[in-house]
Amino acid sequence: MKNHFTPDCFGLKPLALGLALISAVGAAEAKSLTEANTLLETVGDPNESQFMKKWGLKVGGWANTGITYNAANPANNFNGPVTFGDRNGEVQLNQLNLFVQRAVATEGDAWDFGGRFDAMYGTDSIFTQAYGVPAFDVNTGQPLNRSNWDLNLLHSNSSRFYDIALPQAYAEAYAPIGNGLNIKAGHFYTPIGYETVPAPDNFFYTHAYTMQYGEPFTHTGVMGNYTVDKNWAVMGGVTTGSATGGWDGGWNKQLGNWGGLGGVTWTSDDKDTSANVSSTYSATSEHSSQAWALYSVVLKHNITEKTHLMLQHDHGFANGVLLGGTSTDAQWYGINMHLTYDLKDNLTAGIRGEWFRDQNGFRVCSPGRVSAATSGDGNSFAISGQPNNSTCNAASWYAFTAGLNWKPVKWLNVRPNVRYDWVDGKTATGGYRPFGNNKEDQFLYSTDFNVNF
Repeated sequence: MKNHFTPDCFGLKPLALGLALISAVGAAEAKSLTEANTLLETVGDPNESQFMKKWGLKVGGWANTGITYNAANPANNFNGPVTFGDRNGEVQLNQLNLFVQRAVATEGDAWDFGGRFDAMYGTDSIFTQAYGVPAFDVNTGQPLNRSNWDLNLLHSNSSRFYDIALPQAYAEAYAPIGNGLNIKAGHFYTPIGYETVPAPDNFFYTHAYTMQYGEPFTHTGVMGNYTVDKNWAVMGGVTTGSATGGWDGGWNKQLGNWGGLGGVTWTSDDKDTSANVSSTYSATSEHSSQAWALYSVVLKHNITEKTHLMLQHDHGFANGVLLGGTSTDAQWYGINMHLTYDLKDNLTAGIRGEWFRDQNGFRVCSPGRVSAATSGDGNSFAISGQPNNSTCNAASWYAFTAGLNWKPVKWLNVRPNVRYDWVDGKTATGGYRPFGNNKEDQFLYSTDFNVNF
């Protein structure tokens, strides 16, 4: 593979700035953060009010913002198929997420009821909305009337990158059956896989291809979780509202397309090792009985008290999808790894490596936002209502990411990281080059900030 980068393009200067933010912040900055933390605590916590405590309610949220530099400096400013943090040289408010929740009991002899509602504003919203009814039927290619549960709430043809998503809205119950059964009903984040949408729950700013393209983000339906004993737990449920096999469903389309999800988790006695196997299975849509399925295996192990390993393998299937005018049984699969080491109580280093195979060019499209923001007329509001010009091609995708998590105070996490992507794919005219400026690889440097409140 050719090296397209000069030393300056490798982002060494931006990387040095990011590391300097941590290493040279100094006592004065630390003091300022401590004073800010004290001020926030003295302002008062609404969750400590008598009303909130009486009803068991909690309000909270987070803000996530970052910037990414692409060594290739793509003309369209998109970082290829990378989704979260997908713009080059632009500060992105990725997630401003607010939630209200009443958590339910996890044990006991009495029924308990609660729920949660999340609202998210930012550039990540388009990837988090209920877009399980795509612009075109995946089996026939016919235009579809997309779900409008939370798509285009801000009429994104004008706002282009920023919108609102409502990724969770569910009721929850604890049933005192056996060891206790937890039930969710509504719209909720998927339990499948390792990485997830909420920024505070991930080590890296950007995501693996597995998470971006290989798995669902949300479901609409009913899900139950049951702890069998100290080592075993099971999960199962039904999904609806989707024309992509139960993935990312909404409330008002495809409600006749019912599917299932399930999983089992084993945890060692010392809690240092766990294994989870989970899956989804459904007919593709109300109009097609073709199978759409996925299984995911996640293994986690604490190698030492400070060293943590995660290995993941996913394999997905979608039968009878229309690709290049031909009905095709598509599949995608891959492996990714996370390894982190706790340097200090508030400083952790980590690496992530991945190989992801889009066997038929069905899942990974570049730029990802352009494809996700396409409507039934074939135009994408991510490029100001112009025809969708994203490309999808059978290929193997590779990515390596290294970064830090620094938490100077409990409500702030700073995450500088570097990432290298490359692709191995062929087209009728030669090699597949989906990255900016007709390249087969790209180098990214990112820094973002998570503020929890």
